[in-house]
Parts: sequence; structure tokens; C-alpha cells
Amino acid sequence: MPTRRQFLVLSSTAALTSLLSEAPASAAADPAQPYASYWHPATILDWDPSTDRDAKYNRSTVPLARRVVPARPANSHARPGEARVQALVAYAPTSFNPAQGSLDMHYYATNYWQYIDELVFWGGSASEGLILAPNPTVTDAAHRNGVRVIGNVFLPPTAYGGQIQWVRDFVQREGDRFPVADKMIQVARHHGFDGWFLNQETAGGNAQLAADMRDFIVYLRRSGLRVIWYDAMTDTGSVSWQNALTARNQVFFEKSDEMFLNFWWSAQGLASSAALARQMGRSPYDLASGVDVESNGYNTSVGWASVFPEGKPHVTSLGFYRPEWTFKSSTGPADFYARDNRFWVGQNGDPANTTTTASWKGIAHYITELTPITSLPFVTNFNTGHGRKFAVGGTVRSTQAWNNLSLQDVLPTWRWSVTGTGTKVTPSLDWDDPYDGGTALKITGTPQSANDVRLFATSLAVTAATQFEVVHRTGTGPSRLQAVLRFGDTEEVLDLGGVSGAWRRSVFPLGGHAGSTLTEISLRVLPGAAVTALIGRIGVTNPVMTTPAAPSDVRVEQVSRTGTGTVAARLTWTRAPGTVRQYRVYKAGAERVFLGGTANDAYFVPAVPLASGETARIEVEAVSEAFDVSAPARVTLAEA
Repeated sequence: MPTRRQFLVLSSTAALTSLLSEAPASAAADPAQPYASYWHPATILDWDPSTDRDAKYNRSTVPLARRVVPARPANSHARPGEARVQALVAYAPTSFNPAQGSLDMHYYATNYWQYIDELVFWGGSASEGLILAPNPTVTDAAHRNGVRVIGNVFLPPTAYGGQIQWVRDFVQREGDRFPVADKMIQVARHHGFDGWFLNQETAGGNAQLAADMRDFIVYLRRSGLRVIWYDAMTDTGSVSWQNALTARNQVFFEKSDEMFLNFWWSAQGLASSAALARQMGRSPYDLASGVDVESNGYNTSVGWASVFPEGKPHVTSLGFYRPEWTFKSSTGPADFYARDNRFWVGQNGDPANTTTTASWKGIAHYITELTPITSLPFVTNFNTGHGRKFAVGGTVRSTQAWNNLSLQDVLPTWRWSVTGTGTKVTPSLDWDDPYDGGTALKITGTPQSANDVRLFATSLAVTAATQFEVVHRTGTGPSRLQAVLRFGDTEEVLDLGGVSGAWRRSVFPLGGHAGSTLTEISLRVLPGAAVTALIGRIGVTNPVMTTPAAPSDVRVEQVSRTGTGTVAARLTWTRAPGTVRQYRVYKAGAERVFLGGTANDAYFVPAVPLASGETARIEVEAVSEAFDVSAPARVTLAEA
């Protein structure tokens, strides 16, 4: 029976081997499908983006958004500016992990980014690869929400296939250079992520190997990348989990940006760790106390008071190992979102109300949410990054299930905080009737008083040209729906109109608030009969912005037959000048069919309807941050 200390190891080998069995049998046989990148220390030395045919499909191009604390945080118990949250997430097997999403809704669509500071792309195994670069889809979504993404290095114990020679290869020197570090820097810059998590658990080292690892960290950080060290290897080169910051591992913490403490910590150990960090001139919040939630999620026993003592400053930060339990343990999308809400927000389902006798009160009870909505334009279609269909401007353009976090929008800051007395409405995310993308916001119920659904915390400087827009629909009765915009201590209430059986776009000028800062967006439902409202889009924009230019030089790199009526294709193009949120790919014809999208200038289309001998016209459009669309660029696709 493995010890608790071996749990990180088992999760990187046995659990990911189990995940690997879920990969489609045809994955390895499909030469067109690009996969996420991984290497051993020796093989990364041979990596070159000019010869790696998947490299261009593995780039993230979304910059890291700036985040701020809301003007009115939801939970008065949470403490801003103290503990941070690391999330170590395994999205898929190490190998055969599609680089740009796939035709399946069954995916861990991370969406409580407001409580996460860094996401570590967890994985690795002795038989597959030890150095993992994150999928560009994950990095795109995280960066749009202001969350850094960290690649993973897993050097496993010998009991699970680890070889001490791999560690020596990892830190080998050539003069004053570390060749593997140079390649890791090149990978991170090409792929567009922010740093590396170093998990060295291979026994057999000595003090010289530990010194080499220390120097490797210094060299790697000199590039500007972040380095997170896992509490395993000590200054003697042995592997001995300290479960705290001690004299045995402080040399690695000193040279790193952060350290993830192993799971067997105690209140005394964390207190001494925080004290030692301060003695070193470091913040105690650069230490993340590890919490293993892979098996039990929010049923995990956690010594919360050791990390977050009541009425006192937080002791350290928090590191969650495998919070995708909410997805892996669920029976379907609705169950996943319910579990995810309970994990991050607590059993009351309201970040403003985390009072409960349950030991797991939700992360919102301790950690203040952050918002990336700090610059214009801001537009969201409530797209969660996966769905059963895909709509464009209110028209369903594909009925194919899908996942692609590159297309995820910024989702509501507060899920769900509803004020009012008596029976209240219920907000939710709905995959049945999207306006643009795969999801809409749905509000149902019979409110007994005016209900305010707090949605987005913002920090948007309003100009004379700024406007607010909402696209929504209701049933056959009056919507009784209003938008409530908050500018500091001032509110403006906007009536969204009456009967609206179809999607209706309402636009309101905000020039009267020029010079002010928009800090909050809510929806108000007035009391009366039962209401069912769908909100497809909310935006704050400056309409003088120009429509994006079209991409150019669209090329078909490869076409592969995937079925009697479908082919897969690799497409590339030259980016349009200016800022582009994403590119969308369609098959033109009597019915325009959505095929997928990316923020990149290379995209793998997994399924193009194409009969044998047929020629298809493919169109690629640039989409701006305000969801203005360029003219299409076209290319002809035919089976080779």
C-alpha cells in the first residue's frame, strides 16, 4: 500500500495511465492530429520548432490579463492580498493529448479562475515523458482570466520508473550553460506559458547533484520564467519530504519563486515555515500548503485553521492537487458544475454566503475573488469552453459536441450571488440555447421581490463613446429584466424591454458617465409571475473601434480521411494586423457550418464534412475582442 508521500507519484503514473486508456484507439494512427508536447531530458535537446510539425499548433497567443480586487468583494470573511491558490491539474493523458480541443463535451472546463493564481499543467510518467508543456487552449483561457500557467517536470521515484541518470541529464552543464534549461526556456517562449514546476522525486542523488539543481533553478529563473519547487529533494541530494520549509530544503525555496509543501504538514510546521520564510526576507505566501483532493474533493479532511486561522492573517498560500476531481467524479455537465461550485464557493452556492457547519466552506470563504475585466472592450457570451452545439449570432452553426478552452469567455465573477427577500430566481449556465458559442446564462424562477443577480466585477474606465449592450430572450411574457450598472456609489438601472420571444439586442450609451469607472454589472429581475430569461451576451464597448482585417494566405497543410463522410485538416494563415480575439473556421455552402476556432494562426480541424471526390470551400474569419467579424479568407479543400 503506497504511503501518502507517494501519492504525487502514483497520480503521475498509475492514474495517468488509467486516463491514457480513455484515449481513442485511432489517436495514434491519425497523422493529422497535433498533440501537446512532452519530452525526456535527452529528447528535449533535439526539439526545434522549425522541425516539430506540431509546434505551430501548440502556441498560446493570449497575453496575461491584469487582475484587480473588486470594489465590493462578495465575502467579508475572505482576506485580499494574502494567501494565493495554486492548482495542479491533469487535463488528459501525457501522450495523445489533442493540442487544440476535440469533438467531445466531456472535458474539465476550468472556470473558477477568479480564485486561482497559478495553474500547473500536471502530468508525466517514466514511460511517456517527464517534461510537459501545457496545451495552448489551457493557457489561452487562463491568461484571459489573468492566471499564470506553469509547465511540469516530473522526475519520478525509482519505484515508478525513475532513473537517477535522468536527473543528471536534466541538470547537465556545458560551460556556464544548462542545455536542458535553455530548451525549456525556448519551449515556454514558443508555447506562450509562464514557467515550470520542478518535482524531483528520484532517489540516489548526492550533495553535488543538489547543488547542480540549485544552480539550474537560478539559471532558469534568469530568463524571467517562474519556477515552483516541490518539497522532495533536500540539500544532501536525498529525497525526503519535509512537509514544511526547513533547513533541508530552504536552499531550493531561496532560489525559486514558490515552493509547494508536501501534504503531511501540521499547524506547527506551517507556522515555523512562515517564520523561516520571513527570516529569509520572503513572503510566507510564496509557500503553498499542499492539499490532495484527487480522491475525495470537497469531502477531503483539511486542517483549514492551520492555513487560515480565524480572525488572523493567513499563514501560507494553498496548493490544490488535482481539483479536477469535480469533473472526474461527476455524472455529467450539470453534476460537474454543481460539484465545481461547491468546491470553490461552498455548499450554499453563493460566494457572499459561506456560513455553514460543514468543514469545507468553499475557497470563497478564505480567498477574495479577482477580476480580469480591467480594459475595454469587455464582451462575454458566457461561453464555458465546451458544449453540445455551437451558435454564431443566434444561429446554431454546428450540432457537434466540442471542447476548446481557447474559445472560453470570462464567466461571471460571482456564481451565484442573488439578493432579495422571499423566493429567489436561480441563475445557471445553459448549453441548450446558446447565442454565440456553446453556453448562455439562464435565469428562472418566480421572485417575490426584486432580485439582483450580481454577475461581473469590473474596473472599466468609461469614455464619452462607451456603450453597454445585452442580448437576451424570454418566453411570451414581459421580461421584467433590468441591467444595473454600478459606478462607485452610483447605480444606473436600464430597462431591457418587454416581450422578447427571439434574441433581442439592447444598446445603451454610457457617455453620461464619462470619466467614471464601471465597477459592477448585475441583472435585476422584478417580482411577478414565473420568468425564464436567457442572456446570450453582455458587453461594454466603444463602437468607434474598427472591424478587424481578414487573415491572409490561408493554406491547407494536410488532409486525412477520418470517415466515409469526413476528413481532418491542418490549416495555417497569416494573422490579421491589430488585436484579434480568435479566428473561426467554417465550411461554406447552402448551410454555413462552424468547424472550430483558435486564438492562434494554425488550427487543426478534426472533422470537415466531405464526401469522396467532393471539394469544399473553407472560410476563416478574424473576430475582434468586441466580436466584430472580418470578411472571410477562403481556401479550397479537397482530399489528396
